[in-house]
Amino acid sequence: MPVYQTNQLIDKLQSQTEELLSKAVSKYQMLKPAKLLAQPTENKWSAAQCLEHLNSYGRYYLPEIERAINIATADNRLSNPEFTSGLIGNYFTNMMLPKEGKQNKMKAPKDHQPVANLNTDKVVSEFIDQQEKLLSLLEQARCVDLNTSKVPISIAKFIKLKLGDVFMFLIAHNQRHILQAERALKMQTVPSEGLPVNV
Repeated sequence: MPVYQTNQLIDKLQSQTEELLSKAVSKYQMLKPAKLLAQPTENKWSAAQCLEHLNSYGRYYLPEIERAINIATADNRLSNPEFTSGLIGNYFTNMMLPKEGKQNKMKAPKDHQPVANLNTDKVVSEFIDQQEKLLSLLEQARCVDLNTSKVPISIAKFIKLKLGDVFMFLIAHNQRHILQAERALKMQTVPSEGLPVNV
């Protein structure tokens, strides 16, 4: 399994998160609700739905990550200079990582499927807050062992992944759906005519 230098890994994950945060602040906050809510086709998510999907994961994982860090701190499980990815965690991360060309299609679990009619201000604001929280948690994680700290996954809580793997999976998942949101903004549908237009 891949082995990472802990501080270098956290630096990289923070940089990736800062990039997504910057996009949300400089771009998504400035877009009109109609742009964020427009679906490219009937069965494709709008940009707002992509963000809300990510928010739904953040609502679960961010408190669980914080709990894992607090437990590790209380148990005095101090930082390890190296992090070794686990078999399942590495698989999940690789499955989520954005790839060149066609993406692997995956159906979102029912409780992570966003509705179409969303309050875009609320959605974008929550996404920004979550990315800021994630940056803070990544910084806190420098002080604990990413190998022995574990987080239960949302779809099967009896399965626990290493904290380092959860960070990598969650951020890869964020990147994947931000790319999907960008595609939704580039090709939208005019509701009255049903014709695709470039925006």
